[in-house]
Amino acid sequence: MNSAAADSSGRDEADGRLLLVDDDEELATMLQEYLEPEGFAVEWAGDGPRALERLEDAAFDLIILDVMMPGMNGFEVLRRIRAERDTPVLMLTARGDDVDRIVGLEIGADDYLAKPFNPRELVARLRAVLRRTRPAAAAETGHLSAGSIELDLRTRRATRGGRELRLTGTEFQLLGLLVSAAGEVVSKEAISREVLGRRLQPWDRSVDTHISNLRGKLTGDDRGENPIRNIRGVGYTLVPDEPDA
Repeated sequence: MNSAAADSSGRDEADGRLLLVDDDEELATMLQEYLEPEGFAVEWAGDGPRALERLEDAAFDLIILDVMMPGMNGFEVLRRIRAERDTPVLMLTARGDDVDRIVGLEIGADDYLAKPFNPRELVARLRAVLRRTRPAAAAETGHLSAGSIELDLRTRRATRGGRELRLTGTEFQLLGLLVSAAGEVVSKEAISREVLGRRLQPWDRSVDTHISNLRGKLTGDDRGENPIRNIRGVGYTLVPDEPDA
């Protein structure tokens, strides 16, 4: 498989430039052949170190990252990615391995898909992630705020009390949903639909994991009360605090 195929494809209007990180070259070739006619420009890296090197040299709209790779596994690659950049990451996990999914989300993955999967579902997931991590044209000049929390939808910058919050694209979208409905309860079903782009499935802990990550970033070193409250059996609500004078 030609790992530089995306650079020579000539697509200026691709839906997204993807970096596929997977040691299975046969699968990578199949995915490239499926995704490129769908409008994606795909570049392949066969292991974690090569992926990290490529990320230093080029910008990608989204990363597809396999968990099970020899040497540096997907979790370690994700940790290193999140230490430097907020590029959206969709992780490929073993079917039925809930631990892998939860760990990936806790580290900062935006979504996951279990192997084996239908390529059509992968395309749907990729487009959903890109939709929620790219600012919509109508939001280019938008601004949201609730108490000391402020979001600039044009630059996708979020602050609390003037402190910048380093959020993934999914976390930014989630915070925007809660801020826009501040004081109201937002159901987990609505969060899954609006933020993750899919219906809530039984035993799916993705929403709770993203909420937990977001709550940690909102609080930081402050031990004060967190503005996001869990309404047991219903969903979550954001209770605005008072902005600093």
